[in-house]
Amino acid sequence: MKSDISDGLRLRLSPPLSLQLPELLAPAGNWDCAKAAVENGADAIYFGLDRFNARMRAQNFTEADLPQLMAFLHRRGVKGYVTVNTLIFPKELAEAQQYLRTIIAAGVDAVIVQDIGICRLIRHLSPDFPIHASTQMTITSAAGVEFAKSLGCQLVVLARECSLKEINKIQQQIALQETSLPLEVFVHGALCVAYSGQCLTSEALGGRSANRGECAQACRMPYELIADGEIVNLKERKYLLSPQDLAGLDVLPDLVKSGVTCLKIEGRLKAPEYVANVTRVYRQALDGVMDELERPNPLTPFPAREGGIKAPISAMPNGRLTPTERGWGRGQSDQEHYNLEMAFSRGLYTGWFGGINNQELVHARFGKKRGVYLGEVTRIHNEQVTVKLEAPVKPGDGIVFDCGHPEAKEEGGRVYAVVSKGKETMLTFGRNDLNLRRVHLGDRIWKTNDPELDKQLRQSFAGDNPQFQRPIDIEIYGEIGQALIAIARDRFGNIVQIESAISLVEAHTKPLDTERLQEQFGRLGNTPFCLGTLTNHLIGAIMLPVSELNRMRREIVVQLEELRSQPKRWQLRSDVSFQNLLPSSLPSSPSSPSLIVLVRNLKQLQAALKAGIETLYCEFEDPRAYREAVQLVRQPRQQSPVPTIWVAPPRITKPGENWILQQVRACEADGYLIRNYDQLQFFATDRCIGDFSLNVANPLTADYFQQHFGLERLTASYDLNITQLQDLLTSCPPQWFEVTIHQHIPMFHMEHCVFCAFLSTGTDYTNCGRPCDKHEVKLKDRVGTEHVLKADVGCRNTVFNGTAQTGAEYVQRLIELGLRHFRIEFVNETPEQVTKTIHRYRQLLQGEITGSQLWRELKLQNQLGVTRGPMGVSALRS
Repeated sequence: MKSDISDGLRLRLSPPLSLQLPELLAPAGNWDCAKAAVENGADAIYFGLDRFNARMRAQNFTEADLPQLMAFLHRRGVKGYVTVNTLIFPKELAEAQQYLRTIIAAGVDAVIVQDIGICRLIRHLSPDFPIHASTQMTITSAAGVEFAKSLGCQLVVLARECSLKEINKIQQQIALQETSLPLEVFVHGALCVAYSGQCLTSEALGGRSANRGECAQACRMPYELIADGEIVNLKERKYLLSPQDLAGLDVLPDLVKSGVTCLKIEGRLKAPEYVANVTRVYRQALDGVMDELERPNPLTPFPAREGGIKAPISAMPNGRLTPTERGWGRGQSDQEHYNLEMAFSRGLYTGWFGGINNQELVHARFGKKRGVYLGEVTRIHNEQVTVKLEAPVKPGDGIVFDCGHPEAKEEGGRVYAVVSKGKETMLTFGRNDLNLRRVHLGDRIWKTNDPELDKQLRQSFAGDNPQFQRPIDIEIYGEIGQALIAIARDRFGNIVQIESAISLVEAHTKPLDTERLQEQFGRLGNTPFCLGTLTNHLIGAIMLPVSELNRMRREIVVQLEELRSQPKRWQLRSDVSFQNLLPSSLPSSPSSPSLIVLVRNLKQLQAALKAGIETLYCEFEDPRAYREAVQLVRQPRQQSPVPTIWVAPPRITKPGENWILQQVRACEADGYLIRNYDQLQFFATDRCIGDFSLNVANPLTADYFQQHFGLERLTASYDLNITQLQDLLTSCPPQWFEVTIHQHIPMFHMEHCVFCAFLSTGTDYTNCGRPCDKHEVKLKDRVGTEHVLKADVGCRNTVFNGTAQTGAEYVQRLIELGLRHFRIEFVNETPEQVTKTIHRYRQLLQGEITGSQLWRELKLQNQLGVTRGPMGVSALRS
């Protein structure tokens, strides 16, 4: 089997310019993972260091590792990207600056960045060091790519939610607008249910921010669905927010044809065997796809899959898992599919590449690793379990019995013996290995471990000798009486010229021909290289001793390795600092604190108007209702001054969705809450306020939005605790900001529609029957909290924390720092609750009650209680 693992590991020759071979980017949480990626064909790896990366639970590398790691990667022809893909808080800017200087000086190939201020800082420190805009920047459109380009980014990682159709549309639009940047997409691995960079669940529930690399994976937990106050019986389906894992193998030809520059494998928390396995499968498949697409007629259909392991598992409407009828991969082998499922699988699916299918994305039966589906238990007799096998199993394999309760302890163990009788197979287990009384007829059996496969995978990156080789091209020149000259080039532009120490002489027998040259210069075992093309320019029948040819070949290897391992020399300015980018302070005008109220329906709006609120925000599910809201606010009344109304477009804008923004603007509100890059463009001539989704967490980000887009105010990031918020207000003019001090925090914001998936049999808005218009829905978590679920006009869902949170205790301190704009938000509160809450916060701002009094009262008033939320989280993590 070892040949299986190493076959095809020699990189094919470069394709013609018309079709670009995308870079294959693999994850590396430690040294073994880095080696596994390199030896199985990754073109680049991405990894985090010990700070500021979105996988703080990974082992990660240290700054001290960088020179050795980059030398290893470059010697092997592999690029290395460092993740700095978290938000950076004000007091961290000095440390981040030093960290970035170290990264740039070490010759890293690029950094992957989320924070807008950090993009500015990198470009300030180095005019040419490459920046990749992280998927955490939530870029879903051409406007997002243009925004990243204006920041100085060289590549954009698109949101995972982009379909192939949308990727192609973005490519067309950025080409037309001459704002093209290379695009990268995730091709395999775990899928977050929420948009990356927009998930506040871990922050809301435990003060562990996903925007700080501390995701607690609340999406993988069980939830109950409550519709109109009644629990919906979904039988075994409890993991309502846990998507299957992404596997883009099916659509590799389409991804290549879309022109994406890089295909990224997720998994910096995974084992080196996973990295080796998945990287190898995609390396071979990608090279195979390029060969297919370069045939004279690339439209020739890919061969259909034959027999063997069934297609991926997916949920049917009745909640039972059955193999889908989709073929898996237009020519991808059963072995590849098997390997990917054994690597790590919660079920494999093409994610959003094919568009939205809410019946398939989340099967909801489990949220943890399973593996390969073997079949159902048909009989238990004499310490043996009988099954009709759907995939191979052998002694030593690890299996688990799935009785539909993945949250409980499950029976499982290693197979001791396998006996086949007709269509049935009997499995025997080691004595006392499992309790067969806990195994039932009908239980599903999953193979969770294959020791033989793991051994092969470990062998693929064991030892010090290179196992994956990259081609070099050699040209040979010479004639009688002169030295033989060999010019060798790799695919990265490195070039060396070696001359023989012996002059060429006339050959009487066996002159040097192309075949003999290929044989001698092709002996590149135990080196990072293999021979690509050899071009023979020799004149005449000449000869040179084999020993001299061998010496020249060895010298080529030494010199190319030496050239490759030189660190990249990026420009790095020593005379600049982040402090050059800090905003200058502005004189503050004396004014009393104002209360801003965000409502989510017309009844709440009426209550807020009656309470005399002067600044009103509306976020309605249907933007057409904004026209009525604006009319309501502008009705003649005694109130002075006349209240202003600002309305919110949806959080996400994708290609072809500008009609929603036009619908929003049609209401002619006083201004607009800006949630994303499209809206910065679309509402550029209107009055605008930047909302929390812009992730303003430091003064460099705040200054960028203020200077470039003229926003009247910015909403401070919900990731900031009180200490970090104070730091932001003291590093910028405080009048730039507003702070949300009461809200049900929007935890998950997702393309996945829970209404469609579990209250209909439809796949998307075209056939779901719009259950979101007919039902009030909540998701009940394990501790009994009921979280409110809402859909927006784009059918994207938001889960709001069932428990409201308040920053009331910190308001006085914020007023003293010069903050004047305080927002409170409502979700499904009654008009009476709205009135009472407004009254109490107004008393707070006027100094009539203390924050502690208000917090205690709301805790009693609100059935679910109020938490202090992220603002009250200990400043330890600052």
